[in-house]
Amino acid sequence: MNPINWEVLSSLGYHAPEVRDTRKVSQASDVYSFGVMLLELVTRRRTATDGGNGSTLVKWVRDFVHSEWSTDVIDEELRNKHLYAQEEMVRVLQLGMECAVTLPERRPRMPEVVRMLEEISGIEPSGESRLDDRWEQPSVVSRLEGLLVDLLPTLTP
Repeated sequence: MNPINWEVLSSLGYHAPEVRDTRKVSQASDVYSFGVMLLELVTRRRTATDGGNGSTLVKWVRDFVHSEWSTDVIDEELRNKHLYAQEEMVRVLQLGMECAVTLPERRPRMPEVVRMLEEISGIEPSGESRLDDRWEQPSVVSRLEGLLVDLLPTLTP
């Protein structure tokens, strides 16, 4: 088995800050990585945003949104194609940033992340979806499913 090349891993932007120092992964570092993946889905940007000189997607989003959440950080094509799902996209963006906070003890645990995603998507914990009261709009579940179908091909070669 080949040893992990920590320099390569750190340049990809998925690892949590504490992994760089301790080289030990944990559930909290996995949550960080998952948060980065959520940011990738919504922004359609790679984790290393500037060609590898140390800036990451997490830093880019943090610098971009400052103190006010905005749909401007979300990929323009996604915003235009899914006008009805912008609130959900912002909530996924916020969740991604909550998962990617610097201090591991401030990150949500994965069961909480799953609960928040279920809430955003309208999926009940039992796995059944809620009915949307607004019959004239697609349900939240189908809106997020459509969003994910559009996002996933952009992340695969």
